[in-house]
Amino acid sequence: MGAGVYAPICHWVWGGGWLGEMGLLDFAGGTVVHITAGAGALVTAMVLGKRKGFPTQPMPPHNMTLTIAGAGMLWVGWFGFNGGSALAANGDAAMAMLVTHLSASAGAFTWMVAEWIRYGKPTALGAVTGMVAGLGTITPASGFVGPAAALVIGILAGLV
Repeated sequence: MGAGVYAPICHWVWGGGWLGEMGLLDFAGGTVVHITAGAGALVTAMVLGKRKGFPTQPMPPHNMTLTIAGAGMLWVGWFGFNGGSALAANGDAAMAMLVTHLSASAGAFTWMVAEWIRYGKPTALGAVTGMVAGLGTITPASGFVGPAAALVIGILAGLV
């Protein structure tokens, strides 16, 4: 079933499909992954409906320590994903890792600043959320942009 969903989207981007023909560049597969994951999440959300208590009841994670530890592992692992997409240990891989780090950092910091302005204090959960936003948004571009663009991407991810 997964191949029936994932393979056509891959073709759109890499196999001479319509997105590739329009000039879409996807270095580490982030566009393909996020289109399929987003569509799957949307369908699941539509089938399941709203959470009980949402949005009137706060829903923090069960264990913040594990949330932070998991976020750290995710951040480190993302270097292998984006850097490894260069298929060599060279300057392209190093730049992909650098821009990955900058975007995640900018996303985390921007989310914290936005929380500080809106709620009067930043939170660790907000920092983690901004970090994940920065990682997700830089992935397709990680082989094509430099440090300044990575900061812009991370800041925008943290704001949105």
